[in-house]
Amino acid sequence: MNKRMIATLLALPLAVSTAYAQDGTGFPAVKVSGFGSAAVTYSDNSHAEFARPNQAAGSSRDFRTGIDSNLGLQADMPVNSWLSLTAQGLVRRDAEESWGAELTWAFAKARISDEVSLRIGRVGLPVFMISDYRNVGYANTMLRPPAELYSQVPFNSIDGADVTWQHSFGDTSVTSQLAYGSVKSPLSGGIHAKGKKIAAINVSAEHGPFTIRAGHARTEITIDDSTSLNALVAGLRAAGTGYRFTQLPTLAAEIEADGKQAHFSSLGLAMDWNNIVVQTEFAKRKTKTYINDTTSWYVMGGYRMGKFLPYVSHANLKIDSAIVNTVPAACPAGYPAACTPTMQQLGAGVRRLPNTGVGQGEQSTNSFGFRWDFASSVALKAQLDRVKPKNGNGLFVNVQPGFKDAVIVGALSLDFVF
Repeated sequence: MNKRMIATLLALPLAVSTAYAQDGTGFPAVKVSGFGSAAVTYSDNSHAEFARPNQAAGSSRDFRTGIDSNLGLQADMPVNSWLSLTAQGLVRRDAEESWGAELTWAFAKARISDEVSLRIGRVGLPVFMISDYRNVGYANTMLRPPAELYSQVPFNSIDGADVTWQHSFGDTSVTSQLAYGSVKSPLSGGIHAKGKKIAAINVSAEHGPFTIRAGHARTEITIDDSTSLNALVAGLRAAGTGYRFTQLPTLAAEIEADGKQAHFSSLGLAMDWNNIVVQTEFAKRKTKTYINDTTSWYVMGGYRMGKFLPYVSHANLKIDSAIVNTVPAACPAGYPAACTPTMQQLGAGVRRLPNTGVGQGEQSTNSFGFRWDFASSVALKAQLDRVKPKNGNGLFVNVQPGFKDAVIVGALSLDFVF
């Protein structure tokens, strides 16, 4: 969505509020707030680029401002005692190399009772512990959410509705959220991911300094515009016609990402007790398509010393399984051109497809950083990461021959809210 349309949608509540004010009706004024991060990021490897999940380009032995920087603007307008309107826009570098703008939220919220509320429109997809504020750097301890876990779902929001129920049981506050909708999201490389019939449930409990959260989401996912995926599927189907490799069309149907089911389950825990800060999440992704099943997790611990908060973290992403290769080890005489090189590669004793599909790649990251809240609503962060790809190129982009070993990444960010 272009920047002009986002600006128009964000300005709409203000325009409506102003119009009512001019009529003398005393309509509530719109509240405008925002957030942002001004950051510079550097990696020490020239054979691959470090980027956030879904970014098309990153740092390769150069300083980049677009990796960890963004700017968000939100407009909230109360209509009456039970109805309000919200719109949020975000400017950042994402699936394209240039800066772009997107409408992250645009919903009407109805307060059904003291405990139940309903939102209709574009709402956040509740699949992570920090789903509602993952793009707000100031609200997070770390400079960026761990990519190993947060790369596993390509959707940030859905077009649909959610209902939230909040209730206190003594000193424990419980929040339950149900969401349903659909979305189409651009991915790096000119690919688009569609999620239909997305259903998500998120339950969290807060007791003193402790918060525990569990969530599950399911969808029917379709991947469009993937040249490599479409070529592989077409080649398998063509090669399996009229020849001995009759199982190839079946393999093609398994690989093809067209309305296939996908599931994502996660569990999180956070603690802020006596200056000790701990946060951890564990998640599993399962799909019936070219996207591999994965297990991902991270743990972060820090200690607050006045306005300083040093922290360390470790994150890991592991591929659990891929589609089984049932292609024989040799191509018969007179086999069509589709047999080579893809068919020969698949038939060379490899029992799984290579880890080159959408969102695939294993890696781990060890991080050290600190946060300094030196002014009101402003924090300075510095973070140093050692990223170790496994079983391929990890989550790095634009990889060149010769890429191997660990990569050191450094970043400095000024996070703010207003």
